[in-house]
Amino acid sequence: MRLEPREKPSLLITIAYPALAVLAVFVFAGFLVSLSGANPFSVFGLVLKGAAGSQFALFETLTRATPLIFTGLAAAVAFRAKLWNIGAEAQLYMGAVATVVFGTGLLPLPSPVLIPILLIVATLAGALTLLGPAFLKVRFGVDEVVTTLLLNFIVILFVSLLLEGPLKDPMGMGWPQTKKVIAEAQLPKLIQGKRLHFGFILALVAAVAVWVINTRTALGYEMKAVGFNPRASRFAGMKVDRVMLKTALLSGGLAGLAGLSEVSGLKGNLTLDLSPGFGYAGIVVAMLALLHPLGVVAAAIFVAGIFVGADAMSRSAQVPSYIAQVMVASALLAMVTAVMFTRYRLRWK
Repeated sequence: MRLEPREKPSLLITIAYPALAVLAVFVFAGFLVSLSGANPFSVFGLVLKGAAGSQFALFETLTRATPLIFTGLAAAVAFRAKLWNIGAEAQLYMGAVATVVFGTGLLPLPSPVLIPILLIVATLAGALTLLGPAFLKVRFGVDEVVTTLLLNFIVILFVSLLLEGPLKDPMGMGWPQTKKVIAEAQLPKLIQGKRLHFGFILALVAAVAVWVINTRTALGYEMKAVGFNPRASRFAGMKVDRVMLKTALLSGGLAGLAGLSEVSGLKGNLTLDLSPGFGYAGIVVAMLALLHPLGVVAAAIFVAGIFVGADAMSRSAQVPSYIAQVMVASALLAMVTAVMFTRYRLRWK
């Protein structure tokens, strides 16, 4: 048995295999639910109701999806050029650090001026965080999977140091947290009384912007070409190293915006548990979307709906909410397998 590349996958195959992957995830999750003694159809109904069964549930799903869109775009951009960015979690936290440094009173400016500044500094913080591993890759051939993954732990420890030292809120009763960002630094709510904020609109704009870059610019073409074959791209005259560094800046900047979104739009300050794993979940989102920036939006809402719905379901059906993590993890494995069979066929000798 061997894998043989498909010359040009048909539209049916391109759609069918990812759809079968999603179906397989639900079948597997249903099997686990049945082992716990619950009815899988009832549980999935509760998940759907908890994710979109009311206005409150829908807005909570969109709120949870906002950082996933940013981190999903970060992964999709990097993976397109075969830059394996596993460090979106670190870039998210560095964007959050930049937000609280400049947004807690350092710059007493009105919102129309301060918020764009925060967007810039958070983007730069995330971009520079990934620039280091990208430089090591293009200059010394260091595996970016290792450097970006380990950088997550380094940044978390660095943030912990800041929360216990320079950035610790003196009025926080000893809790490791920063001061609240000032009112002028907060992203406005889209609907009064709900948690959904302007960061969701920024995420949608970012998705459209990445789609335009991928389809309408020379950089998008270069990223795709380098991802397919860097040696051929270099032979064609492309500056492959420069393309990789540009890709790193764009990818890291998008992840940095996720940190700004969570601090200025939702939490108001920085704590060590700001992200429950948005950087890692962004990889799942990107793979579910097949690296398409507009598909990232739909995939992020899907993943967010699973998490939000599972939280509501566990309170009603007495089924552990960890089923959501199992579904997301199995979705990644199933989608990777589906992509492989989309591009390759099995041949028996």
